[in-house]
Amino acid sequence: MRYMATYDLMETIRNTNQWLGATAKTMASYPAFAMVPNPALQWMAAWGEVTERTFERMVVKPGWGIRSMTCEDGKDHVVVKRRVVERAFGDLLHFEVQGRAPKPRKVLLVAPMSGHYATLLRSTVISLLPDCEVYVTDWHNARDIPVSEGKFDVEDYTLYLVEFMKFLGPDTHVIAVCQPAPLTLAATAYLAEQDPDAQPRTLTLIGGPIDPDAADTDVTDFGRRVTMGQLEETMIQRVGFKYKGVGRMVYPGLLQLASFMSMNADRHSKAFTDQIVRVSRGEASDHDAHNRFYDEYLAVMDMPAEFYLSTVERIFKKCEIAKNAFTVEGHRVDCSKITSVAIKTVEGGKDDITAPGQCIAALDLCTGLPDEKKASYVEPNAGHYGIFAGSSWRNNIRPLVLEFIDANSDAEPAKGATLSVV
Repeated sequence: MRYMATYDLMETIRNTNQWLGATAKTMASYPAFAMVPNPALQWMAAWGEVTERTFERMVVKPGWGIRSMTCEDGKDHVVVKRRVVERAFGDLLHFEVQGRAPKPRKVLLVAPMSGHYATLLRSTVISLLPDCEVYVTDWHNARDIPVSEGKFDVEDYTLYLVEFMKFLGPDTHVIAVCQPAPLTLAATAYLAEQDPDAQPRTLTLIGGPIDPDAADTDVTDFGRRVTMGQLEETMIQRVGFKYKGVGRMVYPGLLQLASFMSMNADRHSKAFTDQIVRVSRGEASDHDAHNRFYDEYLAVMDMPAEFYLSTVERIFKKCEIAKNAFTVEGHRVDCSKITSVAIKTVEGGKDDITAPGQCIAALDLCTGLPDEKKASYVEPNAGHYGIFAGSSWRNNIRPLVLEFIDANSDAEPAKGATLSVV
């Protein structure tokens, strides 16, 4: 019960801060106070507004916000998000453009289960949608999944990907972003041996830790330094009584967020201080740069404890993928069985989470794949986020990925469609 009490304590602290922010904003905004020429009241209201929004966002799942798109015919077409496969721990979404003929490129975008929601890839989806039929893995918040649904570890994650690939068929092009890259490679190898006809045509691995030992980062150092017992004791808690997953062991999103924020505490502190100043001056807006970024960054989800612990132990400590020794339900997954799926790796030259060298290791593991079906690219000035979002992705990486897809399929060249997000 002490873990459950700790979980509820964290939620209580978050809820209290949200309430304090709302109270400060309301009290300082009384019309009668407008007669008092004291800037402290404006500061109090601004602090309350920023504080309330900050702590409220921590338990809100962001929306995709992709509603329409302008196609080649010059008309705006509605974009509908459909769940085509529904499972306990994650769904497969399809962004369907109404009134548009299906695009020949069918892309499965594998989102990370690493603290943030799949909406972290919103800009990636937006950039691909004009030229592709886009499918995305939408992982669920573990706090909302009843204990009766059972466990979810790296093997279950891999089998989910296998199921999604089978559903989409062999004309699929898979793009795995960051954390899921090793398990997506394993899922492809699993299909290569168990169901070769269901393999995707191409596999693009973006900034994933295929071999964490290939290049040191703070993440890999942490994985080596901390024991599994320490992780289980300090990071894992039981979901409290407030949510459907009461009693489930998780790595809480609030605890993950505290770790994220502490890595760049000075920068985040300055960002919030500056935002309070802007609000007090009337210079902020609901969707300004600060709110757009932190509405997404602060929205965190609980991770199943068994998934987090098995990822650290099997991917980072034992390096099972890098050693080609990963097993699924007792069956060894052999990457050398991949002989027909074209594979491309993408890395960022300034990536301090998955440093260059970690992802390209996938190509050496696929010994049965001809060299002409292997490709790699390093974006010199891109950090971890920049390799799947921002200007580096839009201007340099995305065109190369689409060219790679076209070179290994019958897809038509990209056309200039534009997307409108309302």
